[in-house]
Amino acid sequence: MTPRTTARGNRRLAAAGSLAAVALLLLTACGDQTDDASGGDASEGATEEPSGDAPTDDLSALLPADIRESGRIEVGSDIAYAPIEYYDENDEVTGIDPAIAAALGEVLGVEFVFTNGTFDGLVLGMNSGRYDVIMSAMTDTAERQQGVSEDAEGGADFVNYFQAGSSILVPAGNPEGIGGVEDLCGLAVAAQQGTANEAIVEEQQAACDEPIEPIVNDVDSDSITALQTGRADAVITDFPVALYNEREAGGGELFEVVGEQMDAAPYGIAVPKDNPELRDALQAAMQRIIDDGTYAEVLAEWGAETGAITEATVNAGS
Repeated sequence: MTPRTTARGNRRLAAAGSLAAVALLLLTACGDQTDDASGGDASEGATEEPSGDAPTDDLSALLPADIRESGRIEVGSDIAYAPIEYYDENDEVTGIDPAIAAALGEVLGVEFVFTNGTFDGLVLGMNSGRYDVIMSAMTDTAERQQGVSEDAEGGADFVNYFQAGSSILVPAGNPEGIGGVEDLCGLAVAAQQGTANEAIVEEQQAACDEPIEPIVNDVDSDSITALQTGRADAVITDFPVALYNEREAGGGELFEVVGEQMDAAPYGIAVPKDNPELRDALQAAMQRIIDDGTYAEVLAEWGAETGAITEATVNAGS
């Protein structure tokens, strides 16, 4: 899912394609990769050493006792955002996020269990006890950390694990000649509700003499459908999602990505602010799979290397 400012920066067509096609996915310019997610103290993006008496080679001991005993981490996710998370042809959850979660589960000794939900209700659901964490291409922003944005009631801490920005997806051939957001004035533009992509539409709207017709959808796949049927002239969605649809939809004949990636920022695993034990365990596990090469292998399998980070930070978004 671009930094989701007042919302996820969030983003999603659940099409299945060959890994060879997906491997082409992120080989073009990428904004999320332009920002360095490293920083100062833990609240500002620094990596912390695991605390407590747990041996560093047994990361499962860092988990809260209830999660360790259950052997599960319940994950809230908007599972309609290929290739980040989506249902494959066998109705199984797949994508970059589930693959990273599986790698984290291996070093923590637990299973990450994904449950589908509406993006702008995920953080509230987590803070109400429905999920332990959120993993849904959610951009880490200061507004979400503080619970200021409408989609993040109660706030959250974020363990950063990937980087991505927003892109503009248009019909093949670019019939409206769109080169950037400044060309969206007077056009019908679709975006997912509660995301940074929607915020980009709103921000550009303020600069338009001829207004944008916003088409705001609960799920990103509906925005893609609006573009395919001609109801929308363009879609703003996360860069990996835009490229996936350019490569995969209709055999690569339906859409194209135009302009530069916008507002690159870190994705984060959202964790309740009152559960620093779980946050720190996830951060340690994320750093472990980065250091041992598993993370790079997962991203390479999905052709998503350009979104890689080198340090597992906390709350690095701004």
